[in-house]
Amino acid sequence: MSYVTKEQIERAKQLDLLTYLQCFEPYELVRCSRNVYSTRTHDSLKISNGKWFWWSRGIGGRSALDYLIKVRGLSFPDAVLQIDDNSPVYISSAAPIVSSIARLELPEPYETSNRVIAYLCKRGISRDVIDFCLDSGRLYESRMYHNAVFVGFDLTGAPRYAAIRGTTKARYMGEAPGSDKRYSFAIPADDNGSELHLFESAIDLLSYCTLAAISGKDWRQSHQLSLAGIYSPKEKKDKGTAPAALTNYLQSYPEVERMVLHLDNDEPGRSATVMIQQILSQSYEISDEPPIRKDVNDDLMIYRKVREQPTR
Repeated sequence: MSYVTKEQIERAKQLDLLTYLQCFEPYELVRCSRNVYSTRTHDSLKISNGKWFWWSRGIGGRSALDYLIKVRGLSFPDAVLQIDDNSPVYISSAAPIVSSIARLELPEPYETSNRVIAYLCKRGISRDVIDFCLDSGRLYESRMYHNAVFVGFDLTGAPRYAAIRGTTKARYMGEAPGSDKRYSFAIPADDNGSELHLFESAIDLLSYCTLAAISGKDWRQSHQLSLAGIYSPKEKKDKGTAPAALTNYLQSYPEVERMVLHLDNDEPGRSATVMIQQILSQSYEISDEPPIRKDVNDDLMIYRKVREQPTR
């Protein structure tokens, strides 16, 4: 269990939700009126006069700490640490939202990426796909813990997001501080492709690229995007919103006309698929091609196992 001090708790309690979102998740804020905001993920959650209330669930609070616990589902110590680790710089409420983007803190790279390469090869990922990601700066090995770091960029080529995946038996999963989910790990099409493939994780994205290469397809002719996890409403009265990474990608690459969904073959993945179809099917051709097993990497691993079995 995480340990927090009394001083950390007191500091966390001082931070209101509006300031927290302005500083660290500006893409989540939607201005409803002069002094009222909502969030992109939950449009029934309103923020005003130093308080917030999630109308569809009937819960509310004052602080960012309340929000992280009641809405995000973090434990009390983890919520305190998330706020304290960010060390917020307080800004005027009159400041424009877009001016308060948290700085991405990428883990220091190791001299080689040998452990990451070995880990991904063990997961069935093609060495050609791995090398492409290494050469393009989308993937590297961290100096501390030797984790795999999957980097997402904005259109200027600046890193804005990093998913971190452990390569040991205790497989850590997280994000670098300051990560902006709008710029999740992705591989754009090589030549203005009109098709976008969606995945829940970077590992699934690379697994699909590997399966495509094995079947003789040129995976660089289409866009590949990891959603860095998924969100789907738990109650029908919640109006669904498209994931931030998907919304931003479609705005950045207007040539996309068709989407292929490869979200996990479980209840959250299926719910998110339905939600995306409902929201975007009027504007895009959408095809649902879920994995046969739980996720795309599971399919790849079974395919590799069957393919490598000796024939009698």
